[in-house]
Amino acid sequence: MASVISSAVSIPSFTGLKAAPTRAAPAATVKAAAVGPNLSVKASLKDATIAAVAVSASALLASNALAIEVLLGDNDGGLAFEPSTFSVASGEKIVFKNNRGFPHNVVFDEDEIPAGVDASKISMGEDDYLNSGGEEYSVTLTEKGTYSFYCAPHQGAGMVGKVTVN
Repeated sequence: MASVISSAVSIPSFTGLKAAPTRAAPAATVKAAAVGPNLSVKASLKDATIAAVAVSASALLASNALAIEVLLGDNDGGLAFEPSTFSVASGEKIVFKNNRGFPHNVVFDEDEIPAGVDASKISMGEDDYLNSGGEEYSVTLTEKGTYSFYCAPHQGAGMVGKVTVN
């Protein structure tokens, strides 16, 4: 028989609180083969759980920060969305930013969006405008599919776009 002194594994918390100091337990006589694997499995499970929580928290925080910026009016003064065609993940924020050639707005075409989506809830009003540089309109699309949109005052000039939500 072998003698094993138990030890404690200290894992830092996410709140920044420090664990209380641990004391070694008195020596115990046990079978070494039975203790070694159990301790390592418990420590491995704790480490795996903490790693999974950390990855999930990081992904959640990162997903809230993700956004794509679409310029209304290109840098040369053209009446266009820049980019005019793009893809986003479901729930990713789209920021439409007034750039040049304003006034502009963003209207989703009710005939070219996924079934069940209400175009009026994701669009600016056809008479609502972004009137100066830097003004923004944001929308978050959650239903997967393809959405066509346009600028009401400049649709005839070809100011249209398309976003695919994955």
